[in-house]
Amino acid sequence: MRRATEIASRALILAVAVCCATAGNAAVRVEKTEYKGWKNCYRITNGEIEAIVTGDVGPRIIRFAFVGGQNLFKEFADQLGKSGEEKFQLRGGDRVWKAPEDPVATWAPDNVPVEIQITTTGLIAREPVEPLTKLQKEIEVRMAESDVGMTVIHRITNRGLFPLRFSAWALTMMAPGGVAVSGFPPRGKHPINLEATNPLVMWAYTNLADPRWKFTKKYLTLRQDPNNADAQKLGMFNADTWAAYLLNGEAFLKRTKADAAKTYPDFGCSFETFTNNEFLEIETLGPMTDVQPGQTVGNTEHWALFRDVKPNALTEEELDRVLAPLLLKTSGTE
Repeated sequence: MRRATEIASRALILAVAVCCATAGNAAVRVEKTEYKGWKNCYRITNGEIEAIVTGDVGPRIIRFAFVGGQNLFKEFADQLGKSGEEKFQLRGGDRVWKAPEDPVATWAPDNVPVEIQITTTGLIAREPVEPLTKLQKEIEVRMAESDVGMTVIHRITNRGLFPLRFSAWALTMMAPGGVAVSGFPPRGKHPINLEATNPLVMWAYTNLADPRWKFTKKYLTLRQDPNNADAQKLGMFNADTWAAYLLNGEAFLKRTKADAAKTYPDFGCSFETFTNNEFLEIETLGPMTDVQPGQTVGNTEHWALFRDVKPNALTEEELDRVLAPLLLKTSGTE
């Protein structure tokens, strides 16, 4: 563990030497900064939006916001600025995990420094090889030169000696008090459309009578309630996997493509959402893959932020009104 930390620290120092360079892209800047107790964080901005990636732990994107605006991501205040813990820390923000979930390999700690590689449009944050799992996780950020979009690639490499079967799982922890919305696959009518379109997957603790859930014909919504500690979770498949989180008049949207011809974790989920009294998570999952030694699997998401997103109610008509323009703006992402 000490050797891995020393190697990562040396790589971090090398990255610092070039962290303020724009690398040929004047519109996107990457600068080393302190963030809430962590000395080695990196701020990526195009002047409209900003992301902060931790260097002392991770890989994590701990902040995503309009410049100077509210952080749409959850932060655990008592865990910020710390590192070196023996056990996994939630901390907040966006991370990459191995799916399907298990209490040992999935929850491997990410509490040591990461290697930071500056790119023309952002950076790559790469952890040392995990001693227990022999996996190596990384997150690449590619910010648009202008506008409010960012591509985030979550990768996991098998550094072990044997093949492993897993999925790259991207989990984004949202700040309290908002509402998550995701869409079902295109709807149809009986008896014209007779085939099943997608699974809706439950966990043992899922309670569809919980008032935080609301369903329309086209949408699934989940409200984060700081006063309700009961955990809730659902998953589903959608070839056009997307989720929005609405908070204080702003919206975070992430989107990815799924392949119906492939097998996905958890009875076929490309999307999952979870909440308790502390946060809400919106998650996308890549296909299950037989990952050979040295092979890497990835999960590419397209992110965007929007202002003045204020549905008057969580009805089909209101969600159509506020979300259709956002989905149209991000429909060309690849």
